[in-house]
Amino acid sequence: MKSKIDIGIDEKHREEIAAGLSKVLADTYTLYLKTHNYHWNVTGPMFQTLHLMFEGQYNELALAVDQVAERIRALGVKAPATYAEFLKLSSIKETHGDLSAQQMIAELVSGQESVVRTARATFAIADECNDQPTADLLTQRMQSHEKTAWMLRSMLEA
Repeated sequence: MKSKIDIGIDEKHREEIAAGLSKVLADTYTLYLKTHNYHWNVTGPMFQTLHLMFEGQYNELALAVDQVAERIRALGVKAPATYAEFLKLSSIKETHGDLSAQQMIAELVSGQESVVRTARATFAIADECNDQPTADLLTQRMQSHEKTAWMLRSMLEA
């Protein structure tokens, strides 16, 4: 038996918020996978620095994935959890081929900024529905992604 959810947000709005969060989840997971890939495959004079930095970033993203998915579940909606679903929902595209360390950094800047844009769009829905827990989660995610994008962008400057 499915119990009724009575948290002050009607089912239609919970589903709408969860749909936005599902896009955030897909973007975050895709960025996690891309960052992990770059951690494994980075080469060049900055190898040690980038290898460790990418590891810190993918570990942070792994925690974020769980937080976003659990918020979707708290809203009473199933969280997407397959590569196929993530591929459909994510605004971040896979990269193919052998990238230089600089190209990897640029790709990660773009990915971080993509998550921010997706989270910002979802924030508007959560705010309109008076969903403070989701708005708080999205604020934290945006702050984290904006800071990481700034740090990565700094590495691209001459």
